[in-house]
Amino acid sequence: MLRGQTVYVSNSTLPNIYGRTAPVILLRACANISRRNIVSSISFLLTRATLNHRRSKNQPLNDLSQSSLGLQQYSTTRFCLRKTHASLCDSQRSKQTIGSTSSRTVLAYLIPIKAPSPTTSPLQSHAGSWTAAVVVSVIIVVCAYFDSPAALSHNISLVETFTNILENAELGSDINMTGNPLPGRVGNLTADQEEKLKEFWVATLQVFGVLNTKELNGNGNGHTDPAANGRARSDTSGSKKPKKKRMSLFRRNHADDSESISSQDSGSYTPIGSSDLDDKYGQTKEFHDALATLSPESLRATFWSMVKHDHPDALLLRFLRARKWDVEKALIMMVSTMRWRARDVHVDDDIMKNGELAALEAANGDDSTKRRLGEDFLSQMRMGKSYLHGLDKEGRPMCFVRARLHKQGEQSEESLERYTVFTIETARMILAPPADTACVVFDMTGFSLANMDYTPVKFMIKCFEANYPESLGVVLVHKAPWVFQGIWKIIRGWLDPVVASKVQFTNNIQEMEQYVPSNHIIKELDGAEDWAYRYIEPVPGENDAMKDTDTRDKLLREREVSVQDYEKATLEWIHATTTDLSSIKETRNSVANALRDGYWVLDPYVRARSYYDRVGMISAGGKPRFYPEPTPTTAALTPISNGIPKPVETSADDLD
Repeated sequence: MLRGQTVYVSNSTLPNIYGRTAPVILLRACANISRRNIVSSISFLLTRATLNHRRSKNQPLNDLSQSSLGLQQYSTTRFCLRKTHASLCDSQRSKQTIGSTSSRTVLAYLIPIKAPSPTTSPLQSHAGSWTAAVVVSVIIVVCAYFDSPAALSHNISLVETFTNILENAELGSDINMTGNPLPGRVGNLTADQEEKLKEFWVATLQVFGVLNTKELNGNGNGHTDPAANGRARSDTSGSKKPKKKRMSLFRRNHADDSESISSQDSGSYTPIGSSDLDDKYGQTKEFHDALATLSPESLRATFWSMVKHDHPDALLLRFLRARKWDVEKALIMMVSTMRWRARDVHVDDDIMKNGELAALEAANGDDSTKRRLGEDFLSQMRMGKSYLHGLDKEGRPMCFVRARLHKQGEQSEESLERYTVFTIETARMILAPPADTACVVFDMTGFSLANMDYTPVKFMIKCFEANYPESLGVVLVHKAPWVFQGIWKIIRGWLDPVVASKVQFTNNIQEMEQYVPSNHIIKELDGAEDWAYRYIEPVPGENDAMKDTDTRDKLLREREVSVQDYEKATLEWIHATTTDLSSIKETRNSVANALRDGYWVLDPYVRARSYYDRVGMISAGGKPRFYPEPTPTTAALTPISNGIPKPVETSADDLD
């Protein structure tokens, strides 16, 4: 039972169905149960059923889930959902009315159909198969339930639930074997997705005060005024509703929603608040706080600082995909993230701006508070508690986390959070299309309860779910000891089902090779690559470019011009007809490329050099080198003046 609701779930094992043992679902749900609870129940049940099935067959439990259903038979496995029984509880079902007492029972077999071994068949996308599965499942459920007219509305809801489950369970959806953009990314959008992106840009530019309602209606000149320099406009109080349907945002079940666009004096738009069930981290409140306390100019500046070298569309698409293409929820998520970056953790104006050298100076300083933060930060860098190195089989950068090196209480909570954000932000610097996610490997070798600390785990989960959406490609938990089983049950309960579906367990080198090329598994993990993390200390003078404020300001002004060009091109794209759409898209992409190239010229003046700059992984121009030389070269240490001693290398073995 979930939170007092009348939801019952059970599972058993039926022998010899098509020669296989099959988990069984039995779900009895009252009519007032929300779709979210039904989905959660089914997801939990299928995960438990799969584990029980594996235990009965003495199969390894290393991969707890490959999809949101909690099922893993490699990415080429098919599952057929066969309805065997569906009925209302009693013989008077035709007389029942929709209400708290109406109920239904669903009994279904989930039959795994073994696919060819992944060693003999490459990973593929299964959109076609799953589309067929969705259609068949919908037809089966519709036919079974529509004999009860009184239950019509809930039958439709249940059909949608099963459809959503199957859509979310599509295996291999994050796998890119061709080098082309994945679905839902820049250069690979459906017509509907492109319209959602346009809506999102409209809402975003309104929040920034760049777009007013007059321009939204197509009555303006169709672009921003460069002389305004992004200032908010206030002449929107008398505007009419948008003419184009695609521009009328957030109107679902709210007849007056479109009027809200013109109700903001600043020209920005405040969407309807999301349901508490969908707001795990209180982002709606943070969104409204951001609009109330941050000016449109500061929000705009935070956004473009957050973009860095990314394609601006790619950043927006991350939030859209994370919120299943709901523009309103995506806007709330993005603005609350901007507030978090600017107000809570100070990503760009502190953590990345000051970096490792500032931590070293603070550690040697007189201020006890700053000294503790500096020492804690550097101790984690020196021991290599986490580090970036190499690529997995899908071309995703890998981040290794050595759990045995963490001891609860050794570092302050603030230093742990700064270190986590620093690592994630640095990983962003080495993302290069088509790869837009990372592979995180938790090395659990030597892990014990003394290494478990739930507070930083919760912060890390929040970062990936709320502030860095769609950044995880896969999470490998390697060589987890038996004591971690109970810990995992707790952690899994905190995870969003989509994030939990990306967690895979590997116990040996053979299982690791499913995700990482064998020649790129380091010796520490029993692989063949002769590489080990050794930290290179920051060198005085490596951030001297940041002292050249004149050059920095000149580059910032040039970037502002490019930003305005992109905003202008975006407005033209929003209002474009089919005849001139192609040329406008080319213009936007050209400006986006200019923004990317311009950022890497600006980068040494706004971001402190890091270990990854010193070893050459982050190189000039932004082209990452995932397998740099083991010894840093002079070029990798620029900008450093002549006569500076060679940096000191440190590893975990050198620390007490």
